[in-house]
Amino acid sequence: MIHQVSWLTRYRIRLFVRNSMWLFPALSIPAGLVSLKLLLSIETYFDWTTNVSLDTARLVISMVASSMFTLIALVCSAVLVAVQLASAQLTPRIIAVVYRDPFRKMALALFTFTFTFSVGVLARLEASQPVPLLAGYVAAYGFLLNLALLLVFVDGMGKSLRPSSALRTVGLLGREVVTAVYPHWLDEQHSAPPEPVKALEKVPRRVILNEVDGALLMFDMKGLMWRAQRYNCLIELVPEVGDFVAAGDPLFRIYEGGDRISDEVLRGSVALGHERTLEQDPMFAFRVIVDIASKALSPAVNDPTTAVLAIDQIHHLLRLVGRRYLAEGHAADASGRVRFVHRTPNWEDFVRLAVTEIRQYGRDSIQVMRRLRAMLENLIETLPEIRVPLLRNELDLLECSSMRTFPDVADRALAAVSDLQGIGGSRVWRRAEVAGVEAVRPSSNGDES
Repeated sequence: MIHQVSWLTRYRIRLFVRNSMWLFPALSIPAGLVSLKLLLSIETYFDWTTNVSLDTARLVISMVASSMFTLIALVCSAVLVAVQLASAQLTPRIIAVVYRDPFRKMALALFTFTFTFSVGVLARLEASQPVPLLAGYVAAYGFLLNLALLLVFVDGMGKSLRPSSALRTVGLLGREVVTAVYPHWLDEQHSAPPEPVKALEKVPRRVILNEVDGALLMFDMKGLMWRAQRYNCLIELVPEVGDFVAAGDPLFRIYEGGDRISDEVLRGSVALGHERTLEQDPMFAFRVIVDIASKALSPAVNDPTTAVLAIDQIHHLLRLVGRRYLAEGHAADASGRVRFVHRTPNWEDFVRLAVTEIRQYGRDSIQVMRRLRAMLENLIETLPEIRVPLLRNELDLLECSSMRTFPDVADRALAAVSDLQGIGGSRVWRRAEVAGVEAVRPSSNGDES
């Protein structure tokens, strides 16, 4: 009988491979030795030889091996320094994004492969044997390829950890998870909230408690649905993805049957970890971006422009969320009977997380207040009417915050102008003048008017 790997095991393996930067470089060590043996076998079979002297070959290959070892140490140090700087200047929650980058893993694996390969070639350079042709050329020219790759690596590392690049990366990941968690658009078919599940009003037949502390990272939707149908019951996942679940907290509630479902099988349908991930947690993308904006607005950093860049990504994410049908927490079988219930964030959750802290920490910055206002006004104009009341409420809170913070009438009027750049072009200056503000703007000949 073939033993099937459980969903939780597969998820842990996938998460380990995705988050581990050392795995592929470690695997490249045996890959380098196997490749060397294969090339030497090909040379022996075809009797290929080279006129390069043994001393020259030793000099070149030893230089390649020592240089590759130095290069690997340099790259590892650069990654660690970059992670520390990103954690200090942006947010510690950006570290997982750094380690998941496939190009960095590939580059470090290729560096390790070339080092292992060149050391293997150097060990086989003996006076009694000819200098290997293919292996020698692969080691020498592979070093030149790695040198070019190092330049690309350093350039990419520096650019990827700029605030704009880091925020864009998180924003793109956030769009993917929002689309996955909320697959339907907000339309006539998907507009009304789902009907209440009457079975949830009853006393549950069983309550499965959690045994390990951790944040809920992901759950096996298909597996839980299949078990609910097979055992003719309703399964409720109590915590929401992203919640911290302590040992002893309720994890599942079973209604209307399901006595034969094993507790361990149900516990194996959810993944808990030390840190939230983006797989099924759209709120975490907002959390990371808001954290970057909050740190930029702290008195120690005082970088409102980075906060504006964060609002740019929040703006597009909120628009995507606002156009989606968010009541996706009920899963039914083919007959329409609800079999599985889980909690998902609603529109209020997204808006409060996206706006509240930035409004609070950025209340002293006219630039941030103007960009927030531009975002809210644009969303009010572009999103369906059902999303508008909460946005208008946030706009009123922004106005109240501006009135409390800026006692000067001119500053208050400037903060009351919406500007997609924070403090930008002549269009917003004209709007400020219409509002009665005496503005100073550059004239066409460069003088102030």
